[in-house]
Amino acid sequence: MSRSFNQQFDQHGAWRRNFAHRLKWLSGWLNENELLDQAVAERLRDLEAQMRTSKVMVAFVAEFSRGKSELINAIFFAGYGRRIMPASAGRTTMCPTELGYDPATVPSLRLLPIETRLESHSLTHWREDKTRWTELKIDVDDAEQLAEAMHKVAEVNWVSLGEARALGFWSDDDTEDNPVPDAEGRVEIPRWRHAVLNMPHPLLEQGLVILDTPGLNAIGAEPELTVSLIPQAHAVVFILGADTGVTRSDLSIWREHLITEGDPGETRIVVLNKIDTMWDILSTPEQIDAQIERQRTGAADLLGVPLSQVLPVSAQKGLQAKIRRDPPLLQASRLPALEAVLGEGLLGKRETMLRGAVDNGIGALRTEATRILNVRQRDLSEQALELQGLRGKNVSVIRHMRTRIEQEQNEFEGSNARILALRSVQGKLLREVYAVLGSTALKADMGRLAAALKRPGIKFNVRKVYGETFDALRNNLREVQATTAEIQAMLHATFRQLNSEHGFTLLAPSEPDLMEFQKQLTQIEKSHTQYLGVGNLLKLAQPEFCDKLVRALASRLRVVNEAAMSEVERWSKGAGAQLDAQLKERRRNFSRRIEAVDRIQHAAGNLDERLAELAAQENGLAELHRRLRELTSLLTSNEAPTSSRTELRVA
Repeated sequence: MSRSFNQQFDQHGAWRRNFAHRLKWLSGWLNENELLDQAVAERLRDLEAQMRTSKVMVAFVAEFSRGKSELINAIFFAGYGRRIMPASAGRTTMCPTELGYDPATVPSLRLLPIETRLESHSLTHWREDKTRWTELKIDVDDAEQLAEAMHKVAEVNWVSLGEARALGFWSDDDTEDNPVPDAEGRVEIPRWRHAVLNMPHPLLEQGLVILDTPGLNAIGAEPELTVSLIPQAHAVVFILGADTGVTRSDLSIWREHLITEGDPGETRIVVLNKIDTMWDILSTPEQIDAQIERQRTGAADLLGVPLSQVLPVSAQKGLQAKIRRDPPLLQASRLPALEAVLGEGLLGKRETMLRGAVDNGIGALRTEATRILNVRQRDLSEQALELQGLRGKNVSVIRHMRTRIEQEQNEFEGSNARILALRSVQGKLLREVYAVLGSTALKADMGRLAAALKRPGIKFNVRKVYGETFDALRNNLREVQATTAEIQAMLHATFRQLNSEHGFTLLAPSEPDLMEFQKQLTQIEKSHTQYLGVGNLLKLAQPEFCDKLVRALASRLRVVNEAAMSEVERWSKGAGAQLDAQLKERRRNFSRRIEAVDRIQHAAGNLDERLAELAAQENGLAELHRRLRELTSLLTSNEAPTSSRTELRVA
């Protein structure tokens, strides 16, 4: 029997938590044994944070009255024994609603007033500015109080046509989707622009984020939702009515907001909800199944997705079955099949991505720690040979050796000028990188795009304008790649010289590959240009709408640029930390050599005792090598985590 989404997410969360603990233990072990340089420590912190805070977002998208909220109740909240998300007949979720958990914030429902659309700020801005949000404290143990709070997302305002027009819910040019005025000439609009529920639900605590979206009219009025939140979801569940199939408005949402050119749609799951409307006592089970299959096939053909990605479900019967603990009804609802697809597809891909990041990070960590151990091993061997050469020598020879070591030490310290010069040039080139990818440059690019979009009239060349903007952004990344290549060549030359002169084992880390960020830009471009179809030309003639679109784009592009800068910075720190580590080991080696000669010279310890100490230290290094391989292999293994803290400690 397949496991439910909840069960699979529980297992995924347990794996992440256990791995994060192991990673923390490894960090402590490396630190205790002085194998943790700055770059490795930062990489470890990034990996640990990624494991602890990595989010998995599932977006539920549909036209009104398709049963989105009921499906969310059935999959995630049946344990409360009642509906938590409002799911009555007609319009329910009137504003985009995010469900997640941040332990740093008290359990609450935060609501952003719809009037904030009149101000020139993006949703990203409002997330950081909490002054305008209405916040309701919630009691997660009180199902009635929680459900009552969640009904807030269904609240509406009745406003004049002028207000509706200003807020983006009324169009004089494209009247087809306008709301119907009442007897007083007012229209119904959402009371809230966005809602965020923060609650310690078991799945949300493990990093699941649920995005419940309203229908087509509200989606089109909030560009940031369309071009930022939905495209970044790890999976999109698109809900249709099994009784109606794919309607024209369903098809509009799918084509304009969910599928981009060249996207195979692997992360799109289509749900034919309300199959219970086909349960007819006058039809045989075979006839009902055949009717459902016809609807599945028709939806798959119209949407252009494999039949396996179209799943028939009865969310209402599935919720009822879970609450009543009715296994036959649960199987009849076909909800377990959907949960299995969500778990295996979504979580399987997410875990594969995390494991890939882990393998790369642990591989780099093991390489650097091994390099430090090898430097120590070589230094010990050189000390042993040096001391063995003192057998039978008189005091003057020993004194001469001490003088020679001090001379080597002084010559070594004289190489600092070259290292300082390297760091100075490296810092200058990195500042150039930050200038190209920084907020000032991005603001200028977005300013040019905004100016082009605000030109009067209908913009039939809007795709060309976007194309030129994204070409410039990709060129910025190519320029940064050229700069990193210049830094890399300089590192190779300097490291070769230091290796030759001082016997170092410096190896410049692999140059960061920024191609992945160029691909991300292309994906963002596709999600935007798909949105710039004929259906939105009238909206694009409105300066206020263009402002919202550019702000939404800027928020998403800033994330890409900052990630690219972090990658370059991590690479640069890796080279510097490697150099610092070997400089530190070499200085320590000089101190130990002088200390050993002094002890022998002043009879503080005889030669054999010192050689025995070196042999013991070499044995200790061999044990560190073995332990490093053991601990890092444990982190990259695919076995289920079972170790306790004591297994990870060094004896």
